[in-house]
Formats: sequence, structure tokens, C-alpha cells
Amino acid sequence: MENSTKKVDTFCVLICAFNEAGHIEQVVKAALAQGPLKVVVVDDGSVDDTALIAQKAGALVLRNDQNRGKGASLTLGFQETKTLGCDAVIVLDGDGQHDPEEIPHFIDAYNRTGIPMLIGNRMSNTRGMPLIRQWTNRFMAWVLNRLVKIYVADPPCGYRFYRADIIPFILSSEARFAFEFDVLVHAALRHIRIDSVRISTLYNRGRRSHVAPIRDAWLLFKVVLYHGFENRHDERHFVGT
Repeated sequence: MENSTKKVDTFCVLICAFNEAGHIEQVVKAALAQGPLKVVVVDDGSVDDTALIAQKAGALVLRNDQNRGKGASLTLGFQETKTLGCDAVIVLDGDGQHDPEEIPHFIDAYNRTGIPMLIGNRMSNTRGMPLIRQWTNRFMAWVLNRLVKIYVADPPCGYRFYRADIIPFILSSEARFAFEFDVLVHAALRHIRIDSVRISTLYNRGRRSHVAPIRDAWLLFKVVLYHGFENRHDERHFVGT
């Protein structure tokens, strides 16, 4: 799969959003300006006007009837992008902390390298990033390296490029925060190459985070425990890229 050199002609932008009425219009319009075939917004049970605003801005909108978590929303969104026939899917957040104008960086990186999975990297310039986030990102990078022998500088980063044909092989059953980490593990275990793309570090300091530290730390721990136990019984799972 990952050796294909076909360039990306059409791509979808997938945005998951929960109560982002204040940001979603700007994010959708900026994404559409980058030339994707479609912008798909999954509204994860918002109680504000996120879905309506996204639709008026030009997005194809899907809605969860209640808040199901980012993993569940991504899974729903990937199912929709498959029907649209895109060569690739670029995922970014709807809260304004990913700059849609950097979408071409991912397309250019793929067209140069053919690497089918690209993760945004904010760690080259962490000015403005909360210290606890810096520690968390570095710890998760260390855990991922210990688990599957790959290095990704910013594993929690939700700004990502996926070539469409690899998506069915890396999907996770995790519904919430741990989904994106689990996807990295699945890709590594399947020998799918992963690289990073430098992106801006943007933080809205007054914004309330949707992360639940205790719950999400437990979900991540369960993923690590599962794969760690599995890997101890199958040395073939320790792969490099």
C-alpha cells in the first residue's frame, strides 16, 4: 500500500466539532479555500449552533445525536469520506487551533515522499503551548516508541493526513481520546510508514478543553496495556519505519 506514488488530486477535509459555534465558520471557509473536494463536519452532539453554522459555511454536516467522543466522530466521518471518492483525507479540529491554510503542507509532503500517513508536529516551536501539554506530548512520544519502535514527535496532534486506501487498516474501536494514539499503533503494526509535518502551535487560552484528564488517561492506559500485552506474545509486532 504505502509504496504507491500516485499524487493526490482530490481530497476531503474532515472536521470533528463539539460546541464550536464561535470558530467553525472560519475553519470551514478557510478549509474550502484550500481546494478540497468536500469539507465534512461531524457535529458531536453540540448543544449550540455548530451544525447549522457549518452547513451554511459550505460543509457537508453529519450529526451525532449525543456526545460520543472524537474517535466515534472520526469513524463516522471516515465512512462518509469513503463514499465521496477522495484520494486522501485531512483531519483537523474545529476549534481554531489548527490553521487550515497549512493544508497544502500535508499535500506537498505526501506528493514528495509518498508517505501515506502524516502527523502534524507542533513540538519544533512550543512557544504558547501549555507546559503540561509539552510534557504530555513528549511522554506519549516516548510511550509510542517503546511500544512499537517508531518515533512521532507529537502523537496527540489531531491535524493529520491519511491516504484513503490505508484508512480501513488503521481504524480503532476506541470512541474517545485514545483513538488517534491507537491509530498510530495500528499503522506501525501494519508497517505503514508515518512521518511528521511541521505546523503552527496555536492555543486559545480562554477556551475550555474537551479533554477529561482522568477518564482519557485511563483510556490511553488501556490501549497501551492491551498492545503491550499483545506485543509480548508476538515479536512480529515490534516494527520500525
